Amino acid sequence: MATKGQESAGRLLMPENVALLIIDIQERLVPVMHQQERLIKENVKLIKFWNIMGLPILLAEQEKLGSTVEPIRSELPQGIDPIMKLEFDCFSAPGFPEKVRSLGRNTLIVTGIEAHICVMQTVLHGLQDYAIHVVIDAVDSRFPYDKETGLKRMERAGAVISTTEMVIFELVKRAGTDIFRQALPLVK
Repeated sequence: MATKGQESAGRLLMPENVALLIIDIQERLVPVMHQQERLIKENVKLIKFWNIMGLPILLAEQEKLGSTVEPIRSELPQGIDPIMKLEFDCFSAPGFPEKVRSLGRNTLIVTGIEAHICVMQTVLHGLQDYAIHVVIDAVDSRFPYDKETGLKRMERAGAVISTTEMVIFELVKRAGTDIFRQALPLVK
Protein backbone atom coordinates (compact mmCIF):
# COMPACT_ATOMS: atom_id res chain seq x y z
CA MET A 1 0.00 0.00 0.00
CA ALA A 2 1.35 3.44 -0.96
CA THR A 3 1.84 6.11 1.70
CA LYS A 4 0.41 9.60 1.30
CA GLY A 5 3.91 10.78 0.39
CA GLN A 6 4.29 8.21 -2.38
CA GLU A 7 0.86 9.14 -3.74
CA SER A 8 1.82 12.82 -3.93
CA ALA A 9 5.49 12.58 -4.95
CA GLY A 10 4.66 13.51 -8.52
CA ARG A 11 2.28 16.36 -7.67
CA LEU A 12 3.29 19.97 -7.22
CA LEU A 13 2.91 21.64 -3.85
CA MET A 14 -0.15 23.84 -3.47
CA PRO A 15 -0.23 26.73 -0.95
CA GLU A 16 -3.68 25.78 0.32
CA ASN A 17 -2.45 22.29 1.25
CA VAL A 18 0.85 22.92 3.06
CA ALA A 19 2.06 23.66 6.58
CA LEU A 20 5.65 24.05 7.76
CA LEU A 21 6.81 21.90 10.69
CA ILE A 22 10.06 22.96 12.40
CA ILE A 23 11.42 20.34 14.81
CA ASP A 24 13.79 20.95 17.74
CA ILE A 25 16.12 23.67 16.42
CA GLN A 26 17.02 24.50 20.00
CA GLU A 27 19.80 26.20 21.92
CA ARG A 28 21.41 23.04 23.30
CA LEU A 29 21.25 21.08 20.03
CA VAL A 30 22.27 23.56 17.35
CA PRO A 31 25.90 24.06 18.49
CA VAL A 32 26.70 20.39 17.86
CA MET A 33 25.09 20.14 14.42
CA HIS A 34 27.33 19.41 11.44
CA GLN A 35 26.12 22.35 9.29
CA GLN A 36 24.49 24.62 11.84
CA GLU A 37 24.87 27.83 9.81
CA ARG A 38 23.15 26.35 6.78
CA LEU A 39 20.46 24.79 8.98
CA ILE A 40 19.57 28.17 10.48
CA LYS A 41 19.91 30.11 7.20
CA GLU A 42 17.58 27.81 5.26
CA ASN A 43 15.00 27.65 8.05
CA VAL A 44 14.97 31.44 8.29
CA LYS A 45 14.40 31.64 4.51
CA LEU A 46 11.48 29.22 4.75
CA ILE A 47 9.91 31.07 7.67
CA LYS A 48 10.24 34.43 5.88
CA PHE A 49 8.63 32.91 2.80
CA TRP A 50 5.87 31.31 4.88
CA ASN A 51 5.20 34.73 6.39
CA ILE A 52 4.98 36.31 2.92
CA MET A 53 2.49 33.63 1.87
CA GLY A 54 0.55 33.67 5.17
CA LEU A 55 0.87 29.90 5.58
CA PRO A 56 0.66 27.97 8.86
CA ILE A 57 3.76 27.07 10.87
CA LEU A 58 4.10 24.45 13.59
CA LEU A 59 7.03 24.50 16.00
CA ALA A 60 8.08 21.55 18.14
CA GLU A 61 10.57 21.66 21.00
CA GLN A 62 12.09 18.81 22.96
CA GLU A 63 11.80 19.49 26.68
CA LYS A 64 14.97 20.50 28.57
CA LEU A 65 16.95 21.51 25.46
CA GLY A 66 16.35 25.25 25.64
CA SER A 67 14.30 27.47 23.38
CA THR A 68 14.29 27.54 19.62
CA VAL A 69 17.39 29.50 18.58
CA GLU A 70 16.99 33.26 18.30
CA PRO A 71 17.47 33.73 14.53
CA ILE A 72 14.53 31.39 13.94
CA ARG A 73 12.43 32.47 16.90
CA SER A 74 12.63 36.14 15.87
CA GLU A 75 11.20 35.38 12.40
CA LEU A 76 8.20 33.41 13.66
CA PRO A 77 4.85 35.16 13.56
CA GLN A 78 3.28 36.25 16.84
CA GLY A 79 1.25 33.55 18.54
CA ILE A 80 3.35 30.55 17.45
CA ASP A 81 3.77 28.59 20.64
CA PRO A 82 6.00 25.54 20.59
CA ILE A 83 4.49 22.14 21.06
CA MET A 84 6.51 20.73 23.94
CA LYS A 85 7.43 17.06 23.82
CA LEU A 86 9.43 14.32 25.48
CA GLU A 87 8.78 11.97 22.57
CA PHE A 88 11.13 11.88 19.60
CA ASP A 89 8.14 11.44 17.23
CA CYS A 90 6.06 14.64 17.28
CA PHE A 91 2.92 12.67 16.40
CA SER A 92 3.26 10.78 19.69
CA ALA A 93 3.30 14.01 21.71
CA PRO A 94 0.02 14.88 23.45
CA GLY A 95 -2.02 17.33 21.39
CA PHE A 96 0.25 17.32 18.35
CA PRO A 97 -1.92 15.19 15.99
CA GLU A 98 -4.96 17.32 16.84
CA LYS A 99 -3.01 20.53 16.22
CA VAL A 100 -1.92 19.32 12.76
CA ARG A 101 -5.44 18.12 11.91
CA SER A 102 -6.92 21.48 12.96
CA LEU A 103 -4.92 23.21 10.20
CA GLY A 104 -6.85 21.33 7.51
CA ARG A 105 -3.68 20.72 5.47
CA ASN A 106 -2.63 17.44 3.85
CA THR A 107 1.06 18.16 3.23
CA LEU A 108 3.77 18.89 5.78
CA ILE A 109 7.04 20.56 4.87
CA VAL A 110 9.43 19.31 7.56
CA THR A 111 12.68 20.84 8.79
CA GLY A 112 14.75 20.46 11.95
CA ILE A 113 17.07 18.26 13.95
CA GLU A 114 18.18 15.63 14.31
CA ALA A 115 17.42 14.27 10.85
CA HIS A 116 17.88 10.65 11.87
CA ILE A 117 15.99 10.82 15.17
CA CYS A 118 13.14 13.28 15.80
CA VAL A 119 12.72 14.33 12.17
CA MET A 120 12.79 10.74 10.87
CA GLN A 121 10.46 9.32 13.50
CA THR A 122 7.98 12.16 12.98
CA VAL A 123 8.10 11.73 9.21
CA LEU A 124 7.66 7.95 9.33
CA HIS A 125 4.64 8.29 11.60
CA GLY A 126 3.19 11.24 9.68
CA LEU A 127 3.37 9.46 6.33
CA GLN A 128 0.39 7.37 7.42
CA ASP A 129 -1.87 10.41 7.04
CA TYR A 130 0.06 13.17 5.27
CA ALA A 131 2.22 13.82 2.27
CA ILE A 132 5.58 14.93 3.64
CA HIS A 133 8.43 16.87 2.06
CA VAL A 134 11.70 16.86 4.00
CA VAL A 135 13.83 19.90 3.19
CA ILE A 136 17.33 18.47 2.83
CA ASP A 137 19.19 21.75 3.38
CA ALA A 138 17.01 22.67 6.39
CA VAL A 139 17.57 19.47 8.39
CA ASP A 140 20.77 18.35 10.08
CA SER A 141 22.41 15.87 12.44
CA ARG A 142 25.66 15.86 14.35
CA PHE A 143 27.27 13.50 11.85
CA PRO A 144 26.78 13.53 8.06
CA TYR A 145 26.28 9.75 7.86
CA ASP A 146 23.38 9.94 10.33
CA LYS A 147 21.70 12.67 8.27
CA GLU A 148 22.26 10.77 5.02
CA THR A 149 20.96 7.51 6.47
CA GLY A 150 17.90 9.19 7.97
CA LEU A 151 17.10 10.91 4.66
CA LYS A 152 17.44 7.65 2.74
CA ARG A 153 15.13 5.86 5.12
CA MET A 154 12.52 8.64 4.97
CA GLU A 155 12.65 8.71 1.18
CA ARG A 156 12.29 4.93 0.94
CA ALA A 157 9.27 5.18 3.23
CA GLY A 158 7.61 7.70 0.89
CA ALA A 159 8.77 11.16 1.97
CA VAL A 160 9.66 13.57 -0.80
CA ILE A 161 13.15 15.03 -0.44
CA SER A 162 13.17 18.70 -1.46
CA THR A 163 15.35 21.78 -1.07
CA THR A 164 14.46 25.22 0.22
CA GLU A 165 14.48 26.66 -3.30
CA MET A 166 12.37 23.81 -4.68
CA VAL A 167 9.70 24.41 -2.04
CA ILE A 168 9.69 28.19 -2.50
CA PHE A 169 9.45 28.14 -6.29
CA GLU A 170 6.83 25.35 -6.31
CA LEU A 171 4.63 27.45 -4.06
CA VAL A 172 5.29 30.72 -5.91
CA LYS A 173 4.16 29.08 -9.19
CA ARG A 174 5.09 31.92 -11.58
CA ALA A 175 7.37 34.89 -12.12
CA GLY A 176 6.16 38.48 -12.34
CA THR A 177 3.80 38.34 -9.38
CA ASP A 178 4.02 40.28 -6.12
CA ILE A 179 4.75 37.02 -4.28
CA PHE A 180 7.58 36.26 -6.72
CA ARG A 181 9.09 39.73 -6.21
CA GLN A 182 8.92 39.34 -2.41
CA ALA A 183 10.37 35.80 -2.49
CA LEU A 184 13.20 36.48 -4.94
CA PRO A 185 15.54 38.20 -2.43
CA LEU A 186 15.29 35.11 -0.20
CA VAL A 187 16.87 32.86 -2.82
CA LYS A 188 19.46 35.27 -4.20
